[in-house]
Amino acid sequence: MKYDRIDSKLFIKNRENFMRQMKPSSLAVFNSNDIYPIGADSTMAFQQNRDLFYLSGVDQEESILVLFPDAPEEKHREILFLTETNEHIAVWEGAKLTKDDAFEVSGVKTVYWMKDFEKIFFEVMTQCDTVYFNTNEHYRAAHKTETRDERFIKWCKKKYPAHQVAKANPILQRLRSVKDPIELELMQKACNITEKAFRRTLGFVKPGVWEYEIEAEYYHEMIRNRSRGFAYTPIIASGKNACVLHYIENNQQCKDGELILLDTGAEYANYSSDLSRTIPVSGRYTDRQKQVYNSVNKVKKEATKMLVPGTLWKEFHVEVGKMMTSELLDLGLLDKADVQNENPDWPAYKKYFMHGTSHHIGLDTHDYGILTEPMKANQVFTVEPGIYIPEEGFGIRLEDDVVIQAKGEPFNLMRNIPIEIEEIEELMNS
Repeated sequence: MKYDRIDSKLFIKNRENFMRQMKPSSLAVFNSNDIYPIGADSTMAFQQNRDLFYLSGVDQEESILVLFPDAPEEKHREILFLTETNEHIAVWEGAKLTKDDAFEVSGVKTVYWMKDFEKIFFEVMTQCDTVYFNTNEHYRAAHKTETRDERFIKWCKKKYPAHQVAKANPILQRLRSVKDPIELELMQKACNITEKAFRRTLGFVKPGVWEYEIEAEYYHEMIRNRSRGFAYTPIIASGKNACVLHYIENNQQCKDGELILLDTGAEYANYSSDLSRTIPVSGRYTDRQKQVYNSVNKVKKEATKMLVPGTLWKEFHVEVGKMMTSELLDLGLLDKADVQNENPDWPAYKKYFMHGTSHHIGLDTHDYGILTEPMKANQVFTVEPGIYIPEEGFGIRLEDDVVIQAKGEPFNLMRNIPIEIEEIEELMNS
């Protein structure tokens, strides 16, 4: 991995917090992700199952974590299973974790090779009543590929049909949504790398550059700062492309007078950042672009103040919608009749601001968090209002990542990244 080793205290604490909420006489199982094939002998770059990483820090394939807090043998209360490393693997792929390495990374003392999994697992299953399965219940989850966890669940139910089953996900949703100070440091690192990449871009953009060239500038700066690269597929959307919310082609030339919507964020140590800025190709905003930009920025600032403990996500979005409606009226994009006759299920402002304002962020860009529960201190949210005007050929979105505080306004992890019109213009013309 490119990143510095993370203090194992984080993973020890995460496991303790999880096991504290398990039922008596139960164990939980977490599998690594697969390495997914492309074709021939090609594969996609490996990315770890975020739940396994959260609980162990292990960042390699073919790994299993078993937690059994009531195990009769103390050594079996936390168990890691890893693929056995050898000289052949070391030569062709690079050495995998040894048992000692695994302890240093995770704090788990008992490490077995994967070849012993079924034998050891049979032993601990005879000593428990309930098994926690790891499922993905994120509100945006939609995948067709069967995961390693899903294959394991099928196998385990067939092999051990008399056991009770429970869900690990509700516990993890709550635990992962509230960040440890070590996690916040890692997220700040990701945001700092994003800042460097954005500042590099401000000095690069000019009329005639291509969207993919801007993407390359970002990627270069991220990699040279020990990031794996983008935390998600980047959006480099010039002109009317910005009105396509998930535009990822990044293959058009940027023209004088256009704006470029940049939705880009670096990852660091599997933790995400998520930044949106909208900059002028020429280095200067037009008066109309400034009008809309300032409206978006105003909504962003006011919306950020609302992210405090006790706030409900759904009610927060209703209030942001009211603020955006007022701005759209001032901009002449809506009139009073539009608002009076709006569909309550799709308010008038949705014509120009059709997505949500905030989502959890952490190990995943759209991180775990139960949206029906009140916000808590040390949860991290994005704040990302936007206005998209296809008929005028541009869209503007501004986004930062902020940490909810026990008291007062959130702490902005992107506080040092330029956002005000004057600063962006100055940097682009210096």
